[in-house]
Amino acid sequence: MEIIDSKVDIEETQLINLFNDNTSYLTELENRFDVGVFIRGNTLILKGGLKELSVVEKIIRECEYMFRRNAALSKEDFLTVVNLFNTQSYSGKSTKKIVNSIIYNGHKTTSVRARNPKQEDYFQKVKENDLVFSIGPAGTGKTYLAVAMALAALRNDEVNRIIVTRPAVEAGESLGFLPGDLKDKIEPYLRPIQDAMFSMLQPETLKTLYDRQLIEITPLAYMRGRTLDDAFIILDEAQNATITQMKMFLTRLGNNSKAIVTGDVTQIDLKENQQSGLIHAVNILKKIKGIGFVFFDKKDVVRHKLVAKIIEAYDKKK
Repeated sequence: MEIIDSKVDIEETQLINLFNDNTSYLTELENRFDVGVFIRGNTLILKGGLKELSVVEKIIRECEYMFRRNAALSKEDFLTVVNLFNTQSYSGKSTKKIVNSIIYNGHKTTSVRARNPKQEDYFQKVKENDLVFSIGPAGTGKTYLAVAMALAALRNDEVNRIIVTRPAVEAGESLGFLPGDLKDKIEPYLRPIQDAMFSMLQPETLKTLYDRQLIEITPLAYMRGRTLDDAFIILDEAQNATITQMKMFLTRLGNNSKAIVTGDVTQIDLKENQQSGLIHAVNILKKIKGIGFVFFDKKDVVRHKLVAKIIEAYDKKK
């Protein structure tokens, strides 16, 4: 490989200062792409192969755009950009294409955006299909991104409401003995989705959406008989839905509605004589046009770096 030099002039002096103060940013680029990166005034000097330098320059330009927009560049945002470009399928994409991959701008400074190619594929599949199955281990962003896409659709008036449901297997779908109203009874089983919403919305905004019934949470068993028009519907933990429940849910889809079904087929809590409706649905629906499928694995985990290693360790013991 021929080694060449390239120069990238940075207009934002504060961004150069950030790179100077946090050398891990540049070290990450050097390790990921086998290049050398040196700071000379307001210029980054790059040394490496032509293809690698082209990718690194795109990353730097994207970081410059994000810094100019947010007056900051967190390590998380930096790694998001690096991960998006760190595959052959993304290395040729322009900065404009990556910028357009923002999924939701919440009340926090950091936007919700795809953090790796598989999440980008997830986002595109939901845009292109009215029903998407998102399957994979914990920590891959299945539920979090589903919530972000639902909130974006509601904000953009693409739908009139968000409906979130989940099989309450731990309660045997018999919730009458639990205290409180229906929302209080099912709330513990939908906590992951509520946590995601709290991270994207101000508490008072979220309360207003609940009060106006623009966001509805309900047990899967209570979905029977409904037709859901103009809605963005999320079925979470779908591996714990029976075949009958899955068919019932999928046939609730009404006009101008979208649905995301998330699940982890390694975490099935059904009784031994019950087959997972998620596995069954994937097998019989995989050839139907208009239904998208995204399959995550441990390489796509975006939580703490130990999570992927923990998943791998447990997989080896099976």
